[in-house]
Amino acid sequence: MGKLKIAVLEASVELVPKEISNHPSVVKNAKKRGKPPAHTLLDVSIHYSAMLRIRDRLKRGRPDIVHVTLLEALESPLNRRGLLEIYVHTYDGKAIFIHPSTRIPRNYNRFTGLMEQLLVEGKVPPNTPQPLLHVKNMGLQDLLKAADTAGLLLLREECARESVKNVVEKALNNNLLIGVGGFPHGDFDRKTIEVAKYCCSIYDESLTTWVVTSRLISAAECLLNLL
Repeated sequence: MGKLKIAVLEASVELVPKEISNHPSVVKNAKKRGKPPAHTLLDVSIHYSAMLRIRDRLKRGRPDIVHVTLLEALESPLNRRGLLEIYVHTYDGKAIFIHPSTRIPRNYNRFTGLMEQLLVEGKVPPNTPQPLLHVKNMGLQDLLKAADTAGLLLLREECARESVKNVVEKALNNNLLIGVGGFPHGDFDRKTIEVAKYCCSIYDESLTTWVVTSRLISAAECLLNLL
């Protein structure tokens, strides 16, 4: 068995889009933080009124989902043993690569600043040949190649039910990237669904991204005799 590979897909992490960068709520928050509006992270708790204008607004502006998920994943025994790779593929088509030694700030405001630096500068720390985090404009198919996987196993409510153990076993044995939704509402884009080699459901109802990720990691730790 190899490493467990997980991607948080269509993740709600993006800079404020150009079409709402002049909205009063965006300008006010950016001024308070001493940053250009286009260099601040879209967050529905701050930009709700501005987001009423944008496409897929119910899927966007929730960077806290990625924050909690990465805290869960990177602190796990599986990651500490070098047996986890976790990626983030954002709503607007960016792939975030995360070195396993990365320690995500527990404080949400510090995490927001980290993601803003990453999305503006392209890597963190910015002036190093070996960054802890780096981001590239990249389609999902290209991410599958970059992660050196044999295909995507997508977790989606509408698909056939499988136990978490079976899902993880299939992924480990066949070098598959497990895709978990990184958005609060709605479904995956049709293009994401079409890329998937396999599609499974692990529960009858919707679960949060971090709960799904936690269950996957826990199952892998048991299969690999870490716990």
